[in-house]
Amino acid sequence: MYKKILDYVKEKPSVYLPNTIPFWDDEHISQHMLDAHLNPEFEGASRRYAFIRQSVQWISGLCMDTKNKELLDLGCGPGIYAELFHESGFRVTGIDFSKRSINYAEQNAKKFHKKITYYYQNYLNICYENQFDVVTLIYCDFGVLNPKDRYELLCKIRHALKPGGLLILDGFTEAQLAVWRENETIQYYHSGFWSPIPYACLQRNMYYQEPKVFLEQYVIITENECNCYNMWNQIFCKDTLLEELKQAGFCQAEFFDDVCGNPFTGTANTICVVAS
Repeated sequence: MYKKILDYVKEKPSVYLPNTIPFWDDEHISQHMLDAHLNPEFEGASRRYAFIRQSVQWISGLCMDTKNKELLDLGCGPGIYAELFHESGFRVTGIDFSKRSINYAEQNAKKFHKKITYYYQNYLNICYENQFDVVTLIYCDFGVLNPKDRYELLCKIRHALKPGGLLILDGFTEAQLAVWRENETIQYYHSGFWSPIPYACLQRNMYYQEPKVFLEQYVIITENECNCYNMWNQIFCKDTLLEELKQAGFCQAEFFDDVCGNPFTGTANTICVVAS
């Protein structure tokens, strides 16, 4: 185990090095993630509910009429956005790679008689053709993917959209680095987010100037195990995001500061694009 710890921390990981263990369906972590999603004032998994409602209202307004329009919510989590899109008139399909979140979403939809289709699936594996009027991939999920996966996903989304259909996604800009700092910390927990048993967490925040990627690395050490979670995120600007969209076959793109539709200034810590 000591060698594993040394291997994790002796140098900067190569860009997009994956986790050493699955993250989304870990029995303990997934419960903490669900709790974070469902906290209306916490932004650790979803944005605050007030922002989410503004976002759904803006996205719905991009369509002349939402009635019977098909919307695909990628990374839908426990269905917070999906339910609001449904209430706005969309026929909603939600996809997420957390079984716990999907189970919650399905149970909640059934409880409140909302006809929403949910799939427990890695959204990188979607396969649709001319089916959706709108596809959403928000809360900066696009930037956690490596360039190859981003390109392949954009191509799949383009095929999934009907002619004239819209893709709405967002990502972080360089302004995010003003509130995110490179650092290294170590803390002990009797129990917490990463494990129900005592553990130490070595956290390292690292920035890669080229290709403008930042990493939040968590090395979790328990009495008998040591695992490493690498959380990557790409920094975007208007030009780089536009280039990726064009490479995947999108012809038009309109930019905003966020997924509430605030006009593009280039100074916000996020960038949102509506592409077709």
